[in-house]
Amino acid sequence: MTTPPSRDGEKERDPSTRVYAPDFLTELFRNPLDPGYGDAAARRATGSVSRVREVLGRPVSLLVLAVIGFLFAVAYRETVAEEPSRATARAGLVAEIKGREAETDRLTERAEQLREEVGRQRDATLSGSQASRLRTLEAGTGLARVRGDGVVVRLADAAADQDGVTTGDAGPSRVLYSDLQKVANALWAAGAEAVAVNGQRLTATSTIRSAGEAILVDYRPVTGPYEVQAIGPRSMRDRFDQSRAAALMREVARTTGLSFGMKRADDLTLPAAPQPRLRYAEPPATPSPSASARPSGSGAAGSSSPGSSGPGGSSSPSGGGR
Repeated sequence: MTTPPSRDGEKERDPSTRVYAPDFLTELFRNPLDPGYGDAAARRATGSVSRVREVLGRPVSLLVLAVIGFLFAVAYRETVAEEPSRATARAGLVAEIKGREAETDRLTERAEQLREEVGRQRDATLSGSQASRLRTLEAGTGLARVRGDGVVVRLADAAADQDGVTTGDAGPSRVLYSDLQKVANALWAAGAEAVAVNGQRLTATSTIRSAGEAILVDYRPVTGPYEVQAIGPRSMRDRFDQSRAAALMREVARTTGLSFGMKRADDLTLPAAPQPRLRYAEPPATPSPSASARPSGSGAAGSSSPGSSGPGGSSSPSGGGR
C-alpha cells in the first residue's frame, strides 16, 4: 500500500511547522529582570572603569551634601537672627494699638461727660417744657441715652470645624454686614424706637458696611458675636419674629451653621450716638448749563448716604450679601 505524496497546502497546515509569537505575560514571568540590570551588573563585575567612577563619585556626593548643609545652616541662622527684630516690631505695633484704644476710650468717656454737662447747663437755661421736648427729640434721633424694655438679637459666626448641612446659595458661614442691616431694618419696621449694634447707636445717617473681613458701624469696627439691641413696644418681638428678615436668618443659620437667636430684655440702656456732622445743600451762585441740560433721574441720587440702616436705608455697595 502506497502513501500518496503530501501536498504543499497540507504541509503548511502541519501544527509542528507553525511559529508562535512570544506571549508578553509568559515572557514577563519567565524573565522578570530587565536586561539592563544584568548588563550593569556584568560591567561592574568585569570592568575597572566602574570602580574608578565609584571612587571619584564619593567625594562629589560628599561635597554636594556639605554645600546643601551649609545652605541650610545659613538659612536657619538668618531666620533666627531676624526673629527678635520681627518680635520686637510686632510687640511695638501691639502696644501702639492698645495705647490708641485706651486713648480713644478715654476721649470717648470725656466727651460723654462734657455732653452731660452741656445737657445740664441747657436744661437749666431752658424752661421745663422746652427742655422736655428737646430731650424727647434727642432720644428719637439717637443723640441721647435711652432706657427701656426691648429685644436683643444675637448673631455669631459658625464654629471653625462646623459645616452646614448644605451650602446651597445661603452664602458663607459667617455673619455678613448685610445680615446686620437686614436685622436692624426689620427691628425698625417692627416698631423699634432705638437700635444699637454692639453698643454703637444707630441714627438716620448711620452706615453698616464691610471693609475686607471687618464689619464697620459708623466707620467703627465691631466683632462677633454681634448683638443688635432694640428698645420698643412689647409687640416688637412678635412682629420681628414674623418678618421676612428673621425667616431668612433662620434659614441661613440652618444651612450654614451660624448662630441666630433673639430674646426679650428688660431695662436695656442704649448709649447716645456721636454728634453727627451735618451737611447743608446750597444753591450754586450761577446755574450751570450742563446741570440744566442733564436728563431727569441722573446723578442727583448719588449724594445720599449708602448703607444706611435706619428706616428706609439703602444697602451698602461694598462687601457681599445673601
